[in-house]
Amino acid sequence: MTLTNEAIAVLKDVSTATITTILLKKGLRNIWLRGAMPLKPGQPRLVGPAFTLRFVPAREDLATPASWGSPISTRAAIEAMPEGCLVVADAMGITDAGIFGDILCARMAKRNVAGLITDGVLRDVAGVTRTGLPVWSRGFAAPPSVAGVTFVGWQETIGCGGVAVIPGDVIVADDDGAVVIPKALLDDVLAEGPEQERMEAWIVEEVENGASLPGLYPMNAETKARYDASK
Repeated sequence: MTLTNEAIAVLKDVSTATITTILLKKGLRNIWLRGAMPLKPGQPRLVGPAFTLRFVPAREDLATPASWGSPISTRAAIEAMPEGCLVVADAMGITDAGIFGDILCARMAKRNVAGLITDGVLRDVAGVTRTGLPVWSRGFAAPPSVAGVTFVGWQETIGCGGVAVIPGDVIVADDDGAVVIPKALLDDVLAEGPEQERMEAWIVEEVENGASLPGLYPMNAETKARYDASK
């Protein structure tokens, strides 16, 4: 299914926790990007197609300041990013070199990129924050990218946070991190996600009213009947 504006609106009301539960039932256990956590709590939940970037370990003849002007560079990749995409950057979990700083993030924000997700780190934290670009990462480091990584390409299959990400996969990111929804399973998440959220909200209300958990979570037949009647 294509990620329509209507689908994005639905997914913005479905948490990453709910999505992992739904996809677990479909047999997918490895969809949460390890290490990619929000720069600051309370960032809006984001939904968008993955635009992938790939870094490899730094090699001194390739990872130089001169490489920033190469046709294969992060600068060129940014100019290819479509509006509304979620950039997913495979930095191999390296945390001693920032893959982006304030200037590159400012350009992404100007191009209306929805957000940046990486298993690496960024630099220029104050400047990145000022750009308003939502970021999920392992944190920040002062050294530039070439001190630890070499950029090699964009829009190819990557491994970010131990998860395979294919260009165009659906990404959802919130305070619990970022998850991947394979396009082939998007319809399932759209169908089941809102109902799962409604059901869990009802269960929380029951707990607040003093209900005990056995038979409630998970529901037994009697509880399920009460829940269905409440709808």
